[in-house]
Amino acid sequence: MLEDIALKGWIELEGRRLSKEELNQLLSQSPGIVSSFGGEFLLCWNGCKARDHFGIMPGGCPPGEVVCNGMSSGVVGPAYPPMDLAEAIEAAVRLRSDEGVVALSGGVDSVLVAHLAKRECVAVGMAGSHDLLRAGQVSKELGLSLEQVVLDPKMIEEALCRVLRVIPRINPVDASIATTLYFVSEWAGEQGYERILAGQGADELFGGYARYLQTDDLRGDLERDFWGLAAQLARDQAVAALHGTYFSLPYMDLRVVNTARAILPEDKVCEGIRKKPLREVAARYLPGSMALYGKKAMQYGSGVMKEIQRLANQKGYKKSLQEYLDQVARSDYSRA
Repeated sequence: MLEDIALKGWIELEGRRLSKEELNQLLSQSPGIVSSFGGEFLLCWNGCKARDHFGIMPGGCPPGEVVCNGMSSGVVGPAYPPMDLAEAIEAAVRLRSDEGVVALSGGVDSVLVAHLAKRECVAVGMAGSHDLLRAGQVSKELGLSLEQVVLDPKMIEEALCRVLRVIPRINPVDASIATTLYFVSEWAGEQGYERILAGQGADELFGGYARYLQTDDLRGDLERDFWGLAAQLARDQAVAALHGTYFSLPYMDLRVVNTARAILPEDKVCEGIRKKPLREVAARYLPGSMALYGKKAMQYGSGVMKEIQRLANQKGYKKSLQEYLDQVARSDYSRA
Protein backbone atom coordinates (compact mmCIF):
# COMPACT_ATOMS: atom_id res chain seq x y z
CA MET A 1 0.00 0.00 0.00
CA LEU A 2 1.19 3.53 -0.74
CA GLU A 3 2.15 5.77 2.17
CA ASP A 4 2.57 9.20 0.60
CA ILE A 5 -0.69 9.48 -1.35
CA ALA A 6 -2.44 12.87 -1.21
CA LEU A 7 -5.73 13.79 -2.84
CA LYS A 8 -7.36 17.17 -3.28
CA GLY A 9 -10.89 16.88 -4.64
CA TRP A 10 -12.57 13.62 -5.62
CA ILE A 11 -12.08 10.74 -8.05
CA GLU A 12 -14.46 8.34 -9.76
CA LEU A 13 -13.94 5.27 -11.89
CA GLU A 14 -16.63 4.16 -14.33
CA GLY A 15 -19.27 6.25 -12.58
CA ARG A 16 -18.45 5.23 -9.00
CA ARG A 17 -16.81 7.46 -6.44
CA LEU A 18 -13.62 6.00 -4.99
CA SER A 19 -12.71 6.10 -1.32
CA LYS A 20 -9.14 6.90 -0.40
CA GLU A 21 -8.62 3.27 0.60
CA GLU A 22 -9.86 2.04 -2.78
CA LEU A 23 -7.71 4.61 -4.53
CA ASN A 24 -4.66 3.50 -2.59
CA GLN A 25 -5.25 -0.13 -3.46
CA LEU A 26 -5.82 0.55 -7.16
CA LEU A 27 -2.67 2.65 -7.50
CA SER A 28 -0.65 0.01 -5.66
CA GLN A 29 -1.81 -2.75 -7.96
CA SER A 30 -2.00 -0.87 -11.29
CA PRO A 31 -0.54 2.66 -11.38
CA GLY A 32 -1.67 3.11 -15.00
CA ILE A 33 -5.29 3.08 -13.87
CA VAL A 34 -4.99 6.82 -13.17
CA SER A 35 -5.52 7.42 -16.90
CA SER A 36 -9.12 6.22 -16.49
CA PHE A 37 -9.95 8.38 -13.50
CA GLY A 38 -12.75 10.91 -13.74
CA GLY A 39 -13.66 13.58 -11.22
CA GLU A 40 -12.11 16.85 -10.14
CA PHE A 41 -8.78 16.17 -8.53
CA LEU A 42 -5.12 16.79 -7.92
CA LEU A 43 -3.55 13.46 -6.98
CA CYS A 44 0.01 13.02 -5.68
CA TRP A 45 1.73 9.70 -4.99
CA ASN A 46 5.25 8.21 -5.14
CA GLY A 47 6.77 11.23 -6.87
CA CYS A 48 3.90 11.47 -9.35
CA LYS A 49 1.10 13.98 -9.86
CA ALA A 50 -2.08 13.74 -11.88
CA ARG A 51 -4.82 16.25 -12.54
CA ASP A 52 -8.36 15.79 -13.90
CA HIS A 53 -8.94 15.97 -17.64
CA PHE A 54 -9.97 19.64 -17.85
CA GLY A 55 -7.98 20.82 -14.85
CA ILE A 56 -11.02 21.80 -12.80
CA MET A 57 -9.00 21.27 -9.63
CA PRO A 58 -6.05 23.69 -9.50
CA GLY A 59 -2.67 22.09 -9.06
CA GLY A 60 0.99 21.78 -9.85
CA CYS A 61 0.78 19.94 -13.17
CA PRO A 62 -0.93 20.50 -16.53
CA PRO A 63 -4.64 19.60 -16.89
CA GLY A 64 -5.19 15.98 -17.89
CA GLU A 65 -1.58 14.90 -17.45
CA VAL A 66 0.29 12.41 -15.30
CA VAL A 67 3.70 13.76 -14.31
CA CYS A 68 6.26 11.56 -12.58
CA ASN A 69 9.59 12.91 -11.33
CA GLY A 70 9.08 16.05 -13.38
CA MET A 71 8.41 14.22 -16.66
CA SER A 72 5.09 13.73 -18.47
CA SER A 73 4.24 10.03 -18.33
CA GLY A 74 0.61 9.77 -19.39
CA VAL A 75 -2.75 11.44 -19.87
CA VAL A 76 -5.98 11.45 -17.88
CA GLY A 77 -8.87 10.79 -20.25
CA PRO A 78 -11.58 8.36 -19.10
CA ALA A 79 -13.42 6.66 -21.98
CA TYR A 80 -17.14 6.99 -21.31
CA PRO A 81 -19.69 5.27 -23.54
CA PRO A 82 -21.96 7.52 -25.64
CA MET A 83 -25.02 8.58 -23.68
CA ASP A 84 -28.13 10.74 -23.78
CA LEU A 85 -27.58 14.33 -22.62
CA ALA A 86 -30.01 13.99 -19.72
CA GLU A 87 -28.26 10.81 -18.59
CA ALA A 88 -24.88 12.53 -18.77
CA ILE A 89 -26.04 15.54 -16.75
CA GLU A 90 -27.73 13.34 -14.15
CA ALA A 91 -24.52 11.34 -13.67
CA ALA A 92 -22.39 14.48 -13.47
CA VAL A 93 -24.58 16.08 -10.81
CA ARG A 94 -25.02 12.84 -8.84
CA LEU A 95 -21.27 12.35 -8.50
CA ARG A 96 -20.89 15.86 -7.08
CA SER A 97 -23.92 15.94 -4.79
CA ASP A 98 -22.68 14.11 -1.70
CA GLU A 99 -21.54 17.42 -0.23
CA GLY A 100 -21.33 21.13 -0.97
CA VAL A 101 -23.62 24.01 -1.84
CA VAL A 102 -25.11 25.15 -5.15
CA ALA A 103 -24.52 28.65 -6.52
CA LEU A 104 -28.02 29.61 -7.67
CA SER A 105 -28.66 32.62 -9.90
CA GLY A 106 -32.05 31.59 -11.27
CA GLY A 107 -31.02 30.74 -14.84
CA VAL A 108 -31.67 27.32 -16.35
CA ASP A 109 -28.03 26.21 -15.89
CA SER A 110 -27.91 26.60 -12.12
CA VAL A 111 -31.58 25.77 -11.53
CA LEU A 112 -31.23 22.37 -13.20
CA VAL A 113 -28.13 21.58 -11.13
CA ALA A 114 -29.84 22.74 -7.93
CA HIS A 115 -32.95 20.66 -8.64
CA LEU A 116 -30.96 17.50 -9.35
CA ALA A 117 -28.45 17.99 -6.52
CA LYS A 118 -31.00 18.74 -3.78
CA ARG A 119 -28.33 20.66 -1.86
CA GLU A 120 -28.51 23.95 0.01
CA CYS A 121 -28.25 26.92 -2.37
CA VAL A 122 -26.74 30.39 -2.12
CA ALA A 123 -27.52 33.50 -4.19
CA VAL A 124 -25.69 36.83 -4.03
CA GLY A 125 -26.55 40.31 -5.23
CA MET A 126 -27.39 43.88 -4.36
CA ALA A 127 -30.71 44.43 -2.60
CA GLY A 128 -33.52 44.12 -5.13
CA SER A 129 -31.22 42.70 -7.82
CA HIS A 130 -32.53 40.43 -10.53
CA ASP A 131 -30.60 37.38 -9.32
CA LEU A 132 -31.77 37.60 -5.71
CA LEU A 133 -35.39 38.02 -6.78
CA ARG A 134 -35.24 35.24 -9.36
CA ALA A 135 -33.40 32.80 -7.08
CA GLY A 136 -35.96 33.46 -4.37
CA GLN A 137 -38.85 32.72 -6.73
CA VAL A 138 -37.28 29.55 -8.09
CA SER A 139 -36.24 28.16 -4.72
CA LYS A 140 -39.73 28.68 -3.32
CA GLU A 141 -41.39 26.98 -6.28
CA LEU A 142 -39.02 24.00 -6.25
CA GLY A 143 -38.77 23.68 -2.48
CA LEU A 144 -35.03 24.38 -2.35
CA SER A 145 -33.19 25.69 0.70
CA LEU A 146 -31.74 29.10 -0.17
CA GLU A 147 -29.47 31.55 1.61
CA GLN A 148 -29.37 35.06 0.13
CA VAL A 149 -26.29 37.24 0.61
CA VAL A 150 -27.23 40.90 0.18
CA LEU A 151 -24.30 43.05 -0.92
CA ASP A 152 -23.60 46.71 -0.30
CA PRO A 153 -21.15 49.17 -1.93
CA LYS A 154 -18.53 48.87 0.81
CA MET A 155 -18.51 45.06 0.55
CA ILE A 156 -18.01 45.25 -3.19
CA GLU A 157 -15.21 47.82 -2.99
CA GLU A 158 -13.32 45.73 -0.42
CA ALA A 159 -13.85 42.49 -2.33
CA LEU A 160 -12.71 44.07 -5.60
CA CYS A 161 -9.35 44.92 -4.04
CA ARG A 162 -8.84 41.32 -2.95
CA VAL A 163 -10.03 39.90 -6.26
CA LEU A 164 -7.67 42.04 -8.34
CA ARG A 165 -4.73 40.55 -6.43
CA VAL A 166 -5.41 37.02 -7.65
CA ILE A 167 -7.23 36.95 -10.99
CA PRO A 168 -5.03 36.35 -14.08
CA ARG A 169 -6.61 39.07 -16.26
CA ILE A 170 -7.77 42.47 -15.10
CA ASN A 171 -10.64 43.82 -17.20
CA PRO A 172 -14.23 44.86 -16.43
CA VAL A 173 -15.84 41.51 -17.27
CA ASP A 174 -13.36 39.34 -15.37
CA ALA A 175 -13.25 41.71 -12.40
CA SER A 176 -17.04 41.92 -12.04
CA ILE A 177 -17.61 38.18 -12.43
CA ALA A 178 -14.81 37.39 -10.01
CA THR A 179 -16.17 39.88 -7.47
CA THR A 180 -19.61 38.27 -7.68
CA LEU A 181 -18.12 34.81 -7.17
CA TYR A 182 -16.03 36.13 -4.29
CA PHE A 183 -19.19 36.45 -2.18
CA VAL A 184 -20.44 33.01 -3.17
CA SER A 185 -17.17 31.41 -2.10
CA GLU A 186 -16.89 33.57 1.01
CA TRP A 187 -20.31 32.46 2.25
CA ALA A 188 -19.56 28.82 1.40
CA GLY A 189 -16.26 28.91 3.28
CA GLU A 190 -17.83 30.52 6.32
CA GLN A 191 -20.46 27.77 6.41
CA GLY A 192 -17.84 25.02 6.24
CA TYR A 193 -18.39 24.04 2.61
CA GLU A 194 -15.44 23.30 0.35
CA ARG A 195 -17.32 22.38 -2.83
CA ILE A 196 -19.54 24.84 -4.72
CA LEU A 197 -21.61 23.34 -7.53
CA ALA A 198 -22.02 25.86 -10.33
CA GLY A 199 -23.30 26.14 -13.89
CA GLN A 200 -20.15 27.42 -15.62
CA GLY A 201 -19.50 25.92 -19.04
CA ALA A 202 -23.12 25.60 -20.13
CA ASP A 203 -23.13 28.78 -22.23
CA GLU A 204 -20.03 27.73 -24.17
CA LEU A 205 -21.14 24.13 -24.64
CA PHE A 206 -24.75 24.74 -25.61
CA GLY A 207 -24.70 28.22 -27.14
CA GLY A 208 -26.00 30.50 -24.42
CA TYR A 209 -24.62 33.91 -25.32
CA ALA A 210 -26.86 36.42 -27.10
CA ARG A 211 -24.17 37.11 -29.68
CA TYR A 212 -24.58 33.58 -31.01
CA LEU A 213 -27.90 34.68 -32.51
CA GLN A 214 -26.13 37.13 -34.86
CA THR A 215 -22.88 35.34 -35.66
CA ASP A 216 -21.89 34.23 -39.15
CA ASP A 217 -19.62 31.53 -37.71
CA LEU A 218 -21.48 29.78 -34.91
CA ARG A 219 -19.27 26.69 -35.03
CA GLY A 220 -16.10 28.76 -34.83
CA ASP A 221 -17.43 30.94 -32.03
CA LEU A 222 -18.51 27.93 -29.96
CA GLU A 223 -15.13 26.29 -30.46
CA ARG A 224 -13.17 29.39 -29.46
CA ASP A 225 -15.36 30.01 -26.44
CA PHE A 226 -15.10 26.41 -25.29
CA TRP A 227 -11.31 26.46 -25.33
CA GLY A 228 -11.42 29.84 -23.61
CA LEU A 229 -13.02 28.22 -20.57
CA ALA A 230 -9.58 27.42 -19.14
CA ALA A 231 -8.93 31.12 -18.51
CA GLN A 232 -12.34 31.54 -16.87
CA LEU A 233 -11.70 28.52 -14.70
CA ALA A 234 -8.34 29.87 -13.53
CA ARG A 235 -10.07 33.13 -12.56
CA ASP A 236 -12.92 31.48 -10.67
CA GLN A 237 -10.78 28.97 -8.79
CA ALA A 238 -8.29 31.67 -7.79
CA VAL A 239 -11.13 33.58 -6.14
CA ALA A 240 -12.58 30.46 -4.52
CA ALA A 241 -9.17 29.57 -3.07
CA LEU A 242 -9.22 32.81 -1.05
CA HIS A 243 -11.85 31.12 1.11
CA GLY A 244 -10.62 27.51 1.00
CA THR A 245 -13.29 26.45 -1.51
CA TYR A 246 -13.46 25.35 -5.13
CA PHE A 247 -16.05 25.44 -7.89
CA SER A 248 -17.33 22.05 -9.01
CA LEU A 249 -18.72 22.05 -12.55
CA PRO A 250 -21.17 19.34 -13.65
CA TYR A 251 -21.38 20.74 -17.18
CA MET A 252 -17.62 20.30 -17.52
CA ASP A 253 -17.88 16.60 -16.71
CA LEU A 254 -16.34 14.74 -19.66
CA ARG A 255 -19.58 12.80 -20.21
CA VAL A 256 -21.52 16.03 -20.64
CA VAL A 257 -18.80 17.67 -22.73
CA ASN A 258 -18.53 14.72 -25.11
CA THR A 259 -22.29 14.58 -25.57
CA ALA A 260 -22.66 18.35 -25.99
CA ARG A 261 -19.83 18.65 -28.50
CA ALA A 262 -21.41 15.94 -30.64
CA ILE A 263 -24.54 18.09 -31.09
CA LEU A 264 -24.57 20.18 -34.27
CA PRO A 265 -24.13 23.93 -33.64
CA GLU A 266 -27.31 24.72 -35.59
CA ASP A 267 -29.23 22.49 -33.18
CA LYS A 268 -27.93 24.43 -30.19
CA VAL A 269 -28.97 27.89 -31.37
CA CYS A 270 -32.03 27.87 -33.59
CA GLU A 271 -35.45 29.46 -33.96
CA GLY A 272 -34.26 32.31 -31.78
CA ILE A 273 -33.63 29.94 -28.87
CA ARG A 274 -30.22 29.65 -27.24
CA LYS A 275 -29.06 26.52 -25.40
CA LYS A 276 -31.93 24.57 -26.96
CA PRO A 277 -30.62 21.05 -26.10
CA LEU A 278 -30.08 22.01 -22.46
CA ARG A 279 -33.52 23.61 -22.22
CA GLU A 280 -35.10 20.47 -23.66
CA VAL A 281 -33.40 18.39 -20.97
CA ALA A 282 -34.37 20.88 -18.27
CA ALA A 283 -38.02 20.69 -19.37
CA ARG A 284 -38.02 17.03 -18.29
CA TYR A 285 -37.40 18.08 -14.69
CA LEU A 286 -38.53 21.69 -14.35
CA PRO A 287 -41.61 23.75 -15.17
CA GLY A 288 -41.48 24.98 -18.77
CA SER A 289 -41.14 28.60 -17.70
CA MET A 290 -37.91 27.78 -15.85
CA ALA A 291 -36.50 25.70 -18.70
CA LEU A 292 -37.04 28.52 -21.19
CA TYR A 293 -36.11 31.42 -18.91
CA GLY A 294 -33.40 33.74 -20.20
CA LYS A 295 -31.47 35.66 -17.55
CA LYS A 296 -28.77 38.29 -17.38
CA ALA A 297 -25.11 37.36 -16.97
CA MET A 298 -24.14 37.13 -13.30
CA GLN A 299 -22.21 40.41 -13.21
CA TYR A 300 -25.33 42.25 -14.37
CA GLY A 301 -27.99 40.13 -12.66
CA SER A 302 -26.27 40.54 -9.30
CA GLY A 303 -25.85 44.30 -9.73
CA VAL A 304 -22.09 44.01 -9.16
CA MET A 305 -21.01 45.43 -12.51
CA LYS A 306 -23.26 48.46 -12.04
CA GLU A 307 -21.84 49.07 -8.58
CA ILE A 308 -18.23 48.80 -9.78
CA GLN A 309 -19.05 51.30 -12.52
CA ARG A 310 -20.58 53.61 -9.91
CA LEU A 311 -17.41 53.34 -7.81
CA ALA A 312 -15.31 54.21 -10.85
CA ASN A 313 -17.46 57.26 -11.56
CA GLN A 314 -17.22 58.32 -7.93
CA LYS A 315 -13.41 58.13 -8.07
CA GLY A 316 -13.29 60.26 -11.22
CA TYR A 317 -13.00 57.51 -13.83
CA LYS A 318 -16.23 58.22 -15.67
CA LYS A 319 -14.87 57.46 -19.14
CA SER A 320 -12.79 54.36 -18.47
CA LEU A 321 -13.67 51.54 -16.12
CA GLN A 322 -10.47 49.82 -17.20
CA GLU A 323 -8.38 52.74 -15.94
CA TYR A 324 -10.15 52.56 -12.58
CA LEU A 325 -9.45 48.83 -12.26
CA ASP A 326 -5.81 49.35 -13.20
CA GLN A 327 -5.51 52.09 -10.59
CA VAL A 328 -7.09 49.90 -7.89
CA ALA A 329 -4.81 47.02 -8.82
CA ARG A 330 -1.69 49.22 -8.67
CA SER A 331 -2.57 50.77 -5.34
CA ASP A 332 -3.57 47.43 -3.88
CA TYR A 333 -0.36 45.74 -4.99
CA SER A 334 1.64 48.59 -3.50
CA ARG A 335 -0.01 47.96 -0.13
CA ALA A 336 0.39 44.17 -0.30
